[in-house]
Amino acid sequence: MLTINYENHYNTAMRGPSENSRQIRDFLLRSIAEGAEDLVARTGARFQLSRQAIHRHLRALQAADLVDASGKTRGRRYALAVLERKSAASPLAGLEEHRLWQDTVAPWFSDLPEPARRIWAYGFSEMVNNAVDHSEGRQLDVWMEKDAVAVRMGIVDDGVGIFSKIQRALSLGDERQAVLELAKGKLTTDPARHTGEGIFFASRAFDEFTILSGGTAYLSEFAKPEDWVMERKQPEAGTVVLLKLYSDTRRSLPELFDAFRGRDGDFGFKRTVVPVRLLQYGEEQLVSRSQARRLLARFERFDVVALDFAGIEMIGQAFADEIFRVFARAHPDTSLEVANESPEVHKSIQRVLAGAAEEN
Repeated sequence: MLTINYENHYNTAMRGPSENSRQIRDFLLRSIAEGAEDLVARTGARFQLSRQAIHRHLRALQAADLVDASGKTRGRRYALAVLERKSAASPLAGLEEHRLWQDTVAPWFSDLPEPARRIWAYGFSEMVNNAVDHSEGRQLDVWMEKDAVAVRMGIVDDGVGIFSKIQRALSLGDERQAVLELAKGKLTTDPARHTGEGIFFASRAFDEFTILSGGTAYLSEFAKPEDWVMERKQPEAGTVVLLKLYSDTRRSLPELFDAFRGRDGDFGFKRTVVPVRLLQYGEEQLVSRSQARRLLARFERFDVVALDFAGIEMIGQAFADEIFRVFARAHPDTSLEVANESPEVHKSIQRVLAGAAEEN
């Protein structure tokens, strides 16, 4: 059952003759939040209910102001109603993120369960600190929206833009390469004061994590294996960070940090997961050694690098050889792991490994 503290709305919607009614309405709320297609058919299959019965539950959720509806009959669309909105603004000069959290933002989350509050405190503090220390901006704006199952937040600065700054600092070819480097972790333009861990872990703590900056958008979703990088037709000034977290999350920050520990119980950030898809531009195929070397940049800083091939259908032999033979031989202290590889990617990697084994 969802943990929702909007008691007047929620308790009204959950009145029914049985626990089954509560389960059905919880399922409907979560399905709407996830953008499920053909909501009525999906719910009917799950609970063996008629369309008429499901519509009665939807009407109850509408009557409780938890759900908005538009359109008619089979074209009807449902969305979760926004139950609460908050916003705040502050000059960036002299801003201390912990004071903004304690004095203004933390009360917005006081009705949420502790696991969610912990993640919000962590994510907010890390993203605001990045804006204070790196953005070179003047103004910070924060907004929050709650619905029946989740909370969304936007953190916006008017600075130079995160991807542009990384591109310049690392002399990269374009902003998309900056996204790839950011996704690896351990990247900061101010190593004396930062470890480069905040965005990496925040992108994995939230159900949705988005950065909009310049002409580039980066989206990571907890429940999906693929991260996305896209070009924007209308460039975004400064940096916009969008966060979403389901309020009934049981995610643990210590468990998240532990998942990226090094070998032999080392508590440092020594393991990373790299979405290979972020290297791929449009219909471009990953076939060359130069592409592989771009992917491999800074891998030697980690004990273990897990290469996530979700969304990649094939790779060329030169690309595979540069990673799994050339790099692996030159950096024996960095272990390479593979996840979500297609049959063709698997074959390419195995051919390289077999050849390397024969050489030895």
